[in-house]
Amino acid sequence: MSSPRLLNAVIVKWSKTSGNGNGGCWPAGSVGARIRSASVINRRAMASGGVSNSQGDQKVLTINNVNPNLKRMEYAVRGPLLIRALEIEKELEKGVKKPFTEVIKANIGDAHAMGQKPITFLRQVLALTVTPELLNDPKYPEDAKSRARALLEGCKGYSVGSYSDSAGIEIIRKHCAQYIQERDGIPSDYQNIILSGGASDGIKSILKLFIEKIYGKPSGVMVPIPQYPLYSAALAEFGLAQIGYYLNEGNKWSLDPSELERAINEAKVTCTPRVLVVINPGNPTGQVLARKNIEDIIRFAHKHNLYLMADEVYQDNVYDKDSAFHSFKKVLVEMGEPYSKMELASFMSTSKGYMGECGLRGGYSEILNMDPEVKAILLKSISAMLCPTILGQVTMDVVVNPPRPNEPSYKQFQEEKANVLKSLAERSRMVVDTINSIKGFKANPAMGAMYVFPQFTLPEKAIQAAKAEGKAPDVFYAFKLLEATGICVIAGSGFGQKPGTYHFRTTILPQKDKIKTMLASLKEFHEKFLEEYS
Repeated sequence: MSSPRLLNAVIVKWSKTSGNGNGGCWPAGSVGARIRSASVINRRAMASGGVSNSQGDQKVLTINNVNPNLKRMEYAVRGPLLIRALEIEKELEKGVKKPFTEVIKANIGDAHAMGQKPITFLRQVLALTVTPELLNDPKYPEDAKSRARALLEGCKGYSVGSYSDSAGIEIIRKHCAQYIQERDGIPSDYQNIILSGGASDGIKSILKLFIEKIYGKPSGVMVPIPQYPLYSAALAEFGLAQIGYYLNEGNKWSLDPSELERAINEAKVTCTPRVLVVINPGNPTGQVLARKNIEDIIRFAHKHNLYLMADEVYQDNVYDKDSAFHSFKKVLVEMGEPYSKMELASFMSTSKGYMGECGLRGGYSEILNMDPEVKAILLKSISAMLCPTILGQVTMDVVVNPPRPNEPSYKQFQEEKANVLKSLAERSRMVVDTINSIKGFKANPAMGAMYVFPQFTLPEKAIQAAKAEGKAPDVFYAFKLLEATGICVIAGSGFGQKPGTYHFRTTILPQKDKIKTMLASLKEFHEKFLEEYS
């Protein structure tokens, strides 16, 4: 059984995230209720000098002396709403009667969990590298076998069970550089490629470099609002200052340079701005930045001497016919000096796009114009983690080195890729159109990525009811939606939003039949919610 002290540590932030000061969202007997009960008991115990075990030994690690940065850290995507959703799933398994038969977890971009089928060629290469004996099996195509052999030759002992270099297997890094060069028409040096366990590890490895006070102030990192909670969580963990800049919801979530200036000028009072993060295509907002917008962002970063971090994991997910993905590297280099000399880290992942291989944890970062001495420190830092998972690296290799037109798997690969992206575009339009038909909702078209982030209005009675339960109004709404329909979305306050506005993020990943059911349930719920609280 978990330690009451540990349970107490867990609840401290969850109760704040959910606004659940009185435990209103946790049914009696649930894990949440038991955690809260334990937290109350232990807060009383701490007031009298700490918790002791049966031998009278006091705990070394307590809620009073644990890393305060970790206590402040929040990650809404896997927070209280998901915890309750998982509890409801268990209740359904036990036969507890609900007004629904399943939980639809629209809280996270997990494509395979929502029914997306793996890309055949990708899984064939994985199977061949995991079980080399299959290289003699005639059922596997020769292009999959040739890639598997090359990858195994890059592994120590001809096995994916061995460690790789900390920056990743060399041949895969070379293939990443080749992919970038073909995408942008600009040379890429494989020694600037660092493989990682998903893009998240690569992003955190770069952010760690800025854990240093400048002029007595913490380093500041500019992040878009709304933002992907990885950034706010990592900044809290590392003790870095978050500088939020608002995206323009009224103009398809575009990025206004004047807003960047406002944000950085206000932040200079409390921190030293050093980094600018851009997510393109956007998460949770789904915008795709125009090239002119990217040029303005680069000029702003140069003016203020900021390190650029470009989160480009959704680069394959562009659905708007009038939009196109432009990499920050391509734009920066083509702008010429002095911009082409700026420091930039850009990130890619196997978890998104058409692949959706979230659990295999593959990703890369390309580091541009980094000081050689700093780069040596970065490589030393990642060496302490030994290496990224080899299967994630293999997955990344297939993404950047797919079948070519003259190879046997090319046709099937292209068909599967196109079908996934076409279906995502259709579901994106379906979600936006349906949500915009619901009274009080307004959603911008999702130009890319895998989410819709609609704004909705709430009656004053509902806002007051939320306050009475100690919850943010959008969190209150999301819990009511979950309990009534089994739909798990994440409240906009977990991503950041302008004060006085309310949103939630939903994925577009459930398959078509399920997404139709989900949207119909949402519409019915919202109408009843308005009746109850109007």
